[in-house]
Amino acid sequence: MQACVITLGCQMNEYDTHAIQSQLAGVGYSFVDNIHEADLVLLNTCAVRGKPVEKARSLLGALRKEKKRRPVTVALMGCLAQLPEGQVMGAKFGVDIMLGPGALTDLIPALRQGRFQSFAFRDELRDYAPPPPKGVLSAHVAITRGCNHKCTYCIVPTTRGPEVSRPAADILREVEALRDAGVVEVSLLGQNVNSYGLEPGLGLHRRLLPGFPSFAELLRMVGQVGIPRVRFITSHPINFTDDIIAAIAETPAVCQYIHLPVQAGSNRTLRRMAREYTREYYLERIAAIRSRLPEATLSTDIICGFPGETEADFEETLTLYDVVQFDMAFMFVYSEREGTPAATHFDDIPHAVKVARLMRLIERQKHWSWLNYRRWVGRQAEVLVKGPAHDGDLMQGHTRGNHTVLVPRTVAPKPGLYTVNIAHATPHLLYAEGAALPENRPVATAA
Repeated sequence: MQACVITLGCQMNEYDTHAIQSQLAGVGYSFVDNIHEADLVLLNTCAVRGKPVEKARSLLGALRKEKKRRPVTVALMGCLAQLPEGQVMGAKFGVDIMLGPGALTDLIPALRQGRFQSFAFRDELRDYAPPPPKGVLSAHVAITRGCNHKCTYCIVPTTRGPEVSRPAADILREVEALRDAGVVEVSLLGQNVNSYGLEPGLGLHRRLLPGFPSFAELLRMVGQVGIPRVRFITSHPINFTDDIIAAIAETPAVCQYIHLPVQAGSNRTLRRMAREYTREYYLERIAAIRSRLPEATLSTDIICGFPGETEADFEETLTLYDVVQFDMAFMFVYSEREGTPAATHFDDIPHAVKVARLMRLIERQKHWSWLNYRRWVGRQAEVLVKGPAHDGDLMQGHTRGNHTVLVPRTVAPKPGLYTVNIAHATPHLLYAEGAALPENRPVATAA
């Protein structure tokens, strides 16, 4: 039996896909990349924005044609499957199995039945850990699932349920197994990792659950396991406390890369988003990070064109970007998601306005990324090389600060950790010494 598993979306979906593939391998499946060769095609979907939903719709259309040609089982899993939108889509395209992200442990029983649906949030998922992946240097570990925040644009609380933290002992066992399997970089995952171990609720003053460490304490514990690189994503600014900053500073294995989504720079927009913090609070957190971690890489998420966003609101986002000077940013136009408060209560703004603002923000991002990347020229960097780049003479990897680096094969002939000299920089790439730049690229070079 052959399976083709297609993953759309975030790192949590990638982690879930590994769990899915482990279950399938355990009952005798092998894996192919081509849907036309598979007995089972499984889509692990995302519903955070409209683009991955349209991608899933297109794939389901192709699979409906494939089902008319030959017997093939089609499964729709992940966040889209949890929503009425996805369930209607599944019925339209003749999907055999529908499983929400809280029911991925139902996959094997579902395959035995042939037609099956489950949208429950299974308690056993909290304790579920897939076996370590084989032959990889970088891996994910989920430490929480779900989200308690009620951001008005976000569908995740609906698709993944309320926050649930995994026991620290289970997390440490999984990390130790990854270390023993040769993994050199582990990323701790959650919709809001820095609320790990906290009692249900929101805000700054949540107490710890009995028997659970804080996220800062968990970082220190994982940092002692022996894996050279420990990363985490994603954090919510309201829970990014001083003890977390101290844990990063004092635990050498923890990478000084902090992804801290701001979403908007205007207090008016932040209130409408229900983000729970102000512009001033966010900037105070950035100042605290910079004070203790001056070399830290900072990245963020920003939504352009949230309903009701005025030109003045957007200008405040641009000025916040200038104050923080992010190394990297993930920027999107607002995408209305059915069932969210923003879609129900707010009027959308013209798509052309959203796109125009995104283009302006991208130019601002290029400016600051260019200046930040240039600072690496002439310095050494530890790079985790993961495989070949598009250019056959180059390998691609990333620094501890998540900067993408191209390295000559003569320097890094196979995947692994390397210390390289940075010779060139563009707004999005670093080039190790010996790597030639493409023509017509803005470039900084070592003197």
